[in-house]
Amino acid sequence: MSTRDEYVRKMHSLLDKGSAEIDALEAKAQHAEAGAREAYQKQIAALRVRQDEARAKLESLRNAGEGAWQDLKAGVELAWDAIGEAIESAKTHFKK
Repeated sequence: MSTRDEYVRKMHSLLDKGSAEIDALEAKAQHAEAGAREAYQKQIAALRVRQDEARAKLESLRNAGEGAWQDLKAGVELAWDAIGEAIESAKTHFKK
């Protein structure tokens, strides 16, 4: 197995973990007061958009030529970092 395949598998795993965390936040949002629920739903929708963008970048990386995938790797990592930060921010807001 190539390094690229291992990297793609690792990033898919991280994105799946992020998806589970977003699902958990969505479940919590269902029990929030009406006004807060709407704000949470907006945050969750934004998280889903970021996650879809990261998955698209990861797919581009997977399909890239052997030399080009290293260049795309930084974009995938930035996208994942943004998702992780957004999830943590949402968790903080949900605790309030």
